[in-house]
Amino acid sequence: MTALPKLLGISGSLRSGAFSTAVLEALKKAIAPKAELTVLTLNDVPLYNQDEDGATQPSGAGALRAAIAAADGVIFASPEYNYGTSGAMKNAVDWGSRPYAKGALIGKPVLVVTSSPGSTGGIRAQAQLRESLSAAGARVVTYPHLAIPNVGEKIKDGEFADEKTRAFLAGGVDALLKEIRLAALGKAG
Repeated sequence: MTALPKLLGISGSLRSGAFSTAVLEALKKAIAPKAELTVLTLNDVPLYNQDEDGATQPSGAGALRAAIAAADGVIFASPEYNYGTSGAMKNAVDWGSRPYAKGALIGKPVLVVTSSPGSTGGIRAQAQLRESLSAAGARVVTYPHLAIPNVGEKIKDGEFADEKTRAFLAGGVDALLKEIRLAALGKAG
């Protein structure tokens, strides 16, 4: 029996009870038969500082890099703050992109999910986060923008309360798993 693909879900919100974390936890249950998802919050990751990024780095940053490197693919789940991604999420991309041209995100298949209690679902954060991930060398999955509007109504008791949202996100994960397979073929060839 083949091991399930290992996915890392990074929550871009530091808030206790964050919707981004709730989305990842619900997704973890929904995709359990086809992939293993580990959810990571960024509370222990300090702001990127090149002075602290040498042979050693702060433990939270090192743990983030190691988790990205160990994953077959990464799901970035971000809220939208002031029409953009959260500072914590951008900071995670910065740490994951270093050292230059050798960061853990280079060639890594990634999926972007945004959410908001409002009607746009964080769609404005999508472009910004996708652009930063592309600049970091990640393989951003080509899939319709996974934006979850009215997110507080879409997740109840740790699970998706809305079948349409669950199916849409599961389709995104399927696209990520396909990209992981393509990346593995590229390394083997």
